[in-house]
This record gives sequence, C-alpha cells and structure tokens, in this order.
Amino acid sequence: MHSHKRPAILAESRALLALAWPMVVAQLAQVGTGVVDTIMAGHYNATDLAAIAIGYNIWLPLYLFVIGVSLGATYIIAQHAGAGRAVAIRDSLPQALWLALALGLVVGPICFGAAPLLALLQLDAPTAAKSLAYMQAVAFGLPAAAVFEALRCHSQGIGIMRPFAAASVLGFLANIPLNYALMYGRWGLPELGAAGCGWATALSMWLGVALLGFYMTRAEGLKAYLPPLRLVAPRLAVIGDIVRLGLPLGATLFVEIAFFSVIALCIATLGDIAMAAHQVAFSMWDVVYMPLVSFGSAMAIRVGHAIGSGDRAAVSLSIRCGMSMTVLVGLLGMTLLLSSPAFLVSLFTGDRDIAEVAVILVRLAALFIVIDSAQVAASYCLRAFKDTRFAFFALCLAYWLITLPLGYWRGIIHADNALDGTVAFWQSLIAGIAVTSALVFLRLAWNLRKPISPA
Repeated sequence: MHSHKRPAILAESRALLALAWPMVVAQLAQVGTGVVDTIMAGHYNATDLAAIAIGYNIWLPLYLFVIGVSLGATYIIAQHAGAGRAVAIRDSLPQALWLALALGLVVGPICFGAAPLLALLQLDAPTAAKSLAYMQAVAFGLPAAAVFEALRCHSQGIGIMRPFAAASVLGFLANIPLNYALMYGRWGLPELGAAGCGWATALSMWLGVALLGFYMTRAEGLKAYLPPLRLVAPRLAVIGDIVRLGLPLGATLFVEIAFFSVIALCIATLGDIAMAAHQVAFSMWDVVYMPLVSFGSAMAIRVGHAIGSGDRAAVSLSIRCGMSMTVLVGLLGMTLLLSSPAFLVSLFTGDRDIAEVAVILVRLAALFIVIDSAQVAASYCLRAFKDTRFAFFALCLAYWLITLPLGYWRGIIHADNALDGTVAFWQSLIAGIAVTSALVFLRLAWNLRKPISPA
C-alpha cells in the first residue's frame, strides 16, 4: 500500500465506523424490544405468547415496507449533502413527513382491520381475539413509527446517526416497564395481556418520535439542515422522487420477509425438529445480519456523499473501504459460528435431537453469511447510485425462481429424511444468495463505468 494513500483510507474508515456503530446500537435496541415482548409474554401464558407472535408477524412486514419506502429520502439527501445543497435538504424534510403521514394512515388501518386475515388462519377463538386486540393497539402507533422513519432517514442521509441511536435505546428501555405494567396489570393499570403488549409498543413508538425530534433539534450538526417549524404544502414532484427510489426498497423488504416465511413453512412440513433447528440457525444468522446491514447503510451514505461531490476518487475510496469492512463483518460472523456451533446452539435449546440438526445448519448459515456480506456490500452501493430497482428484481429472480423451486425439489420431493430435506433448503438458500451477489456485482461494475453524475 502506498504510504500517501494510508491517511485517506484511515480517515474514510473512521468516518464509516462513526456512522455504523450508532446504527448497530439502534438495531440491537429495536430487536431487543421483540425479545422483551417474547420473554414477558412467555411468562404470562402460552395463548398470549402465540397471539403476540402471530400479530407481530403480520404488522412487521407492513412496518418494513414503510421503512423501505422512507429510505428513498436517505439516498437523495446523501447526494445533496455531498454537493453541499443545504436548502434542498431542508426542503426535503416536510415532504418526507407528508409521505410518512400518508404511509402511516394506510398501514395503521390495515393493521387495525386484520380480522379477515386472522380468520383465514383458522386460529382458536381465544388466540384470534387476543391477536386482534394486540394488533389493534399496535395500529395506533404505526403512524408515529412512519414519522420516526422519516426523521431517521433525514439525519441518516446527512450522516448523523447519534439521535437515532439515543432515541432507539431510550424507547427500548421505556418499553420494558410499559410492557410489564400493561400486560400484568401493575401500578394501578389494568391487566391487558397481549393487548397490553400492543399498547406498550404503540406508546414506545410515539415516545420514539418525541425523543428523536428532541435530539435532532439539539444536535449541533443538524441545525443547518432543519427547516423552520411551519406548515408546508405537499409537493408531489419531491414526494414522487422519494417514492420512486423507496418503493423498490420497501418491496424488497416485504418480499424478503415473505420469502423466508414460505421457506420456514416448507421446512415445517418436515417435522417439529426440522422446524426448531431451522429457527435456531435462522436466529443466529439474523443477529449477524444486523451489523452487516449497519455497515452497508453507512457505506451507502459515504458513497452517496462522494457521488454528490462529483469526486470519482472519493467514490472509489468509499466503495473500497465500505466493501472491505462489510465483508470483514461477514467473515467475523462466519468465524464465530464455525468456531463453536455446538455451544451457540446450546444457548437456544437443550433438546439433543434439535441441537444435532441445528449444528449442521449453523455451519451452512456461516457460509450463507459470508456470501450475504458481499451481496449487502454491492446492493447498498447501488442504493448510493439511486439504483434500487435492479437489486429488487435480482432478489426476486434468485429467491423465488431459483432457491424456492430448487429447495422444494431437493428438500421435499427427493429428500430421504427430514435432516436431508432441511439441509437441502439451506443449500438452496446459499445458491440463491450467490446468484444475487453475482448479479448485483455485475450491475455495480456497470454503474462504475459510467461518468459520476450527482443529481
């Protein structure tokens, strides 16, 4: 390495880490909220735990869709920030908030009116009633969650993540006593069970918006990028730009979670042991995936800033550093899983039959993670170039037209036993992510051959 390049690489790596670590903290806090819900409901009773799990798996895809659409603003703002267009950044926030309000007023009522969907699942009457009560409570928080995402995407595009991290951690901490009080009926509040968990989630969502708004107005680096507090009319052209970029991202998140649900349902037909082992391996992959996405997001912002400045050398440096660090996170995850799979599995289950299958799947998950890290790195680079549609189509092609048919053919039709079938599904997942990685890398190479043109 040339000595004159080293300071630039170190400076870029520091800037990337400064963006990535608050995202890791915030995402751990958000996942922690789901863990707390599960633990508290598990100690309450089995019906309420099942009701919350069912409701969560219905409202989560809606929320992920909102996150994806909102992210369109991040990559627009990143290029504005790189070009020093402070006025354009300020003008963008009210439009992102109008979009968030519209999204919240769509997904909230969908969540509230989920009774027909629950009826299709043919649940026991008490479970269905509790699940609906839980979702109807959460529905009142979804408009706040949408506004939270608009504020988060604004500060994220500029490159300031600490307000988001602080608000997420405080929201997570507040959710614990709220959950306890409303689920179990403590401190003079009614005992609501699953519905209490829903109301705690909704209140945490509103608290999150208030905290993030407060921290954003206090963050010194953000003051130049916040518009004056007054009502601004919707501008459909600006909102349309955000939607054009964000809609494929929202669709990607929605399709991805739907795909993994279908895979889980297919594996469930192989028996309880297969399903439990798959859930253990998938949970471990999920934990490593969070820092991967955090580093990918940080890289996309840095690359977006460099594109906005029109500096090809800076773009190249941001991509090299970002990709290296994202893949390094993947390699560390792979090493962790391969070094002690039996011990890690023992943290999830004491059942020897489940553990035996899960150890094999965890080794496959380790290979999946390192290939996925390359896919994340390339996909997030494409986002910085405002190229969001290609990754969506690549993912649909690889997952739905390669992984699922291949997994079904090898895992359900031709497998001799449940272990072989489950392993075949995970091998198919690895094949799918490898195809996705190859496609997005080819697309990125095509983008890099074109002149750098900040919008």
